[in-house]
Amino acid sequence: MSPKVADGAGSDGRPDRVLIAGVGNVFLGDDGFGVEVVQRIDRKALPPNVDVVDYGIRGVHLAYELLGGRHHTLILVDAMPVDGPPGTLSVLEVEEDTAWAAQMSDPAGAAVMDGHGMDPHAVVNLLSDLGGRIDTVLVVGCRPAVIAEHMGLSEPVRAAVPHAARLTVELACDMAQGRLPTPPTRQATGRTDGASGASTGGRRTSTRTSRGEDDA
Repeated sequence: MSPKVADGAGSDGRPDRVLIAGVGNVFLGDDGFGVEVVQRIDRKALPPNVDVVDYGIRGVHLAYELLGGRHHTLILVDAMPVDGPPGTLSVLEVEEDTAWAAQMSDPAGAAVMDGHGMDPHAVVNLLSDLGGRIDTVLVVGCRPAVIAEHMGLSEPVRAAVPHAARLTVELACDMAQGRLPTPPTRQATGRTDGASGASTGGRRTSTRTSRGEDDA
């Protein structure tokens, strides 16, 4: 990905601190995607100003954690109905004034699947209501195949987990060093095929379809 260079500090002048938060309900199939990804992340690959936490279904707890103002960037890892088949990964930027529910409506008209009660925009809104703010919120999202009462991920979503872990680490390292990522749109079946920018409704997006093969 090609980063834009920033000044390396948050709005208060302190060095950027990044929080990677895995959210989701492991008892609802693919809704546990975010939890699986943060468990896969190699903490040793991250700079010291990046924290990784499994929040599960504790969205309110996450908002209160952000209220302390310790972090300038939040990277949420979550299952959501992004465009593409199950296992597709997208990176999205959340803004306070974004109509998140409209953006995340299923292209086929199906209701948005929300097994853990607080989507990323709800977390940002709650933080704002509590009097807090955060400079940047990115979401690494994965298209689920099954949201139902059982444990374990579906095959396409499970295959996307290692790709999502690597992508999340790349984003966190960029943000921790003050580089604002502008990732290309990529469809990957074990390799990167082509690139094109995409921007919708004030959010940057990056899309990758995983077939369970490692990227070259």
